[in-house]
Amino acid sequence: MPSPTSRLTPQARDAALHAMRASSPSDPLDVLVIGGGVTGAGTALDAVTRGLTTAVVEAQDWASGTSSRSSKLVHGGLRYLQMLDFHLVHEALTERDQLITKLAPHLVRPVSFLYPLEHRVWERGYVGAGVALYDTLATLVPGKRSLPFHRHLTRAGMERVFPDLRHDAAIGAVRYWDASVDDARLVSTLIRTAALHGAHAASRTQVVDLTKNGAGRVDGARLRDLETGEEFRVHARNVINATGVWTEETEALAGGTGGLRVLASKGVHIVVPRDRIRGEVGLILQTEKSVLFVIPWSRYWVIGTTDTPWEHQLQHPVATSADIEYILEHANAVLAKPLTREDIIGTWAGLRPLLQPGTKAGTSSAKVSREHTTASPVPGLTVTAGGKLTTYRVMAKDAVDFALGDEAKDRPSITADTPLLGAVNLGVQRNWSRSYAQRYGWSPAMVDHLLHRYGSLLTDIVDLCEEDESMARPLEHAPAYLRAEVAYAASHEGALHLEDVLLHRTRLNYEIADRGLAALEEISGLMADILGWDDATRGREVAAYEARAAAEAAAEREPSDGAAEAVRLAADDVAPLAPLGSGATGGLKPGSPEDSPGAAGPAGT
Repeated sequence: MPSPTSRLTPQARDAALHAMRASSPSDPLDVLVIGGGVTGAGTALDAVTRGLTTAVVEAQDWASGTSSRSSKLVHGGLRYLQMLDFHLVHEALTERDQLITKLAPHLVRPVSFLYPLEHRVWERGYVGAGVALYDTLATLVPGKRSLPFHRHLTRAGMERVFPDLRHDAAIGAVRYWDASVDDARLVSTLIRTAALHGAHAASRTQVVDLTKNGAGRVDGARLRDLETGEEFRVHARNVINATGVWTEETEALAGGTGGLRVLASKGVHIVVPRDRIRGEVGLILQTEKSVLFVIPWSRYWVIGTTDTPWEHQLQHPVATSADIEYILEHANAVLAKPLTREDIIGTWAGLRPLLQPGTKAGTSSAKVSREHTTASPVPGLTVTAGGKLTTYRVMAKDAVDFALGDEAKDRPSITADTPLLGAVNLGVQRNWSRSYAQRYGWSPAMVDHLLHRYGSLLTDIVDLCEEDESMARPLEHAPAYLRAEVAYAASHEGALHLEDVLLHRTRLNYEIADRGLAALEEISGLMADILGWDDATRGREVAAYEARAAAEAAAEREPSDGAAEAVRLAADDVAPLAPLGSGATGGLKPGSPEDSPGAAGPAGT
């Protein structure tokens, strides 16, 4: 077994793939996790910290699906109180407070919201009682309370903290607290923490079939390395499907019927500059279809979301012109200075994996519970779906418990007490950050940015700056990030392609108006030095990202999902998915013991 490392380098990826190839019927891995979103990453961490030999694979980049396209909130789900889903709210509040206080205090930070009130008596009592219950459920969490209790504000008090709330939009508000997180960084940190404890992690590695033994039990998978095209077999005692909206497609690889049914619901967000709206806190607004958040985030505001069924291919959901107009209309209903399309510097669209427990076609996705379920449609295969980003750790624990069965009693989950990378000694680095700021001329905003992204791993960034002083400089055309952060993404965080940095290691794809195009030359040069790209490779990477950015911009001008998807798919993927259940043997010899086929399936994992 290779020595555990938290550095996700191409060499570490090769070592992980080698370990998977080396598995055999007589010496299988204990757990193979399919899916590199927050649930899959959390499941890999849960399994490996129980002392189980674990591998986790993702067909694209880590967090490339739903887990980089959320509302970026860690919250209890205030609106689920309306559905009387008390268990889910309490569970989520428990996880929220653990992330803030112990597991990832650098990544997860408190943020407060105003719930505007339109009626003086009954609504203040009704909403106040709901938020009080929300706070009460949070007090049931063991340990010190992590966030303040809610407060009632008069109109004057409301206007002090959010001057750009329209004067006639509310007679007052309830202010309450939740938390925010960079969702993609949470996932990459989970993967790196799992790798530190010995998990074999490989992105751009697709499951094209699930395999079975003579008794009909799933005993592994056929994988394809999308970077090389090589296909090989991995053996595992337990396979856990954590593929979100791809759940049913992955289940189909094992054959059989039953399993979990998942509804894909599209959520769109827009991004506007921070100085466009005067306010110190966020807003939560009830709409006729969903909940709209106006979230303060660094140098800008995130506004969303929509909640509409998605009936197209799952890899590239896109924002349409209709989605954007819907968000603008509802935000402008309460803003004193209306927003226009020209104010928007970025958008993103993601798919929520909502369980369908007996639901019928046409059921509104907004009414489907977010509580997760774990099942085993075929022996040897565990499937987990539903839930939300905040409750990833509970989903992971339940999935591994389910896969292990009675063995789980002797191997209990310990992730509730396992801080993620960057959390340990965070206070020490906060103190040392003053010295770093003086040495490199970093502003307080830059220091806060670095601590929020790396926590105590800030020492790694400092080491890069010590080796090369140019690394301490901001990117010329994206000065919110240091040159060292791009190098670090390639040398430590598993970025294999230019889009991995622009979309998931940073947020340049949607936080500056040109989607990061002006910074491509500098970013691609830094990545080329780390990853050994020649000029041709670097040129292909730049061209692929430029095509993607142009297709996304064009899709935003289309009126419907179908039209927007057609425009978006005009740009080729940098590492295209392979057909599933193809029966292709790659380097395997047909008819050999390594070549036991799984069932065919129609879609990607």
